[in-house]
Amino acid sequence: MTSATETSQIADRDLVLTRIINAPRENIFRAWTEVDLLKQWFAPLPYTTPHAELDVRAGGASVVVMRGPDGTEFPNHGVYLEVIKNEKIVFTDAYTKGWVPTEKPFMTAIITLEDIGGGKTRYTALVRHWTVADREAHEKMGFQEGWGICTDQLAALAAKL
Repeated sequence: MTSATETSQIADRDLVLTRIINAPRENIFRAWTEVDLLKQWFAPLPYTTPHAELDVRAGGASVVVMRGPDGTEFPNHGVYLEVIKNEKIVFTDAYTKGWVPTEKPFMTAIITLEDIGGGKTRYTALVRHWTVADREAHEKMGFQEGWGICTDQLAALAAKL
């Protein structure tokens, strides 16, 4: 059982983005788990996603490369911790393939997809950071704007599937 103090400390490290997306959660799940779809929305334009490898299962590794307008590439390595089809995806950058710890773990993302009827989905991205400083750094990087743009791109793609 978690005490109020522990809950408060965890909340101090969390960033959350919630949206109602006008698409069924199955489409959103596909966009998160199929390479060809993920590459279409994952990076906030004008950034792109030229490469992705996804082994979408608990313990499976992923590599998603974002490319900036100047050509600089940003590889993101991670491992899936939990995958429930059409409902939930949990991944972290704390590990890479084969449960090898990363040099500096930064976050764990918990993506939930709730069917709210009428072909709409409540999409929640909860990003839990290792430290308050990591959360603050992510905010300064533009978490709300960047993840918001990506969510808009995800919503547009999911609506067309």
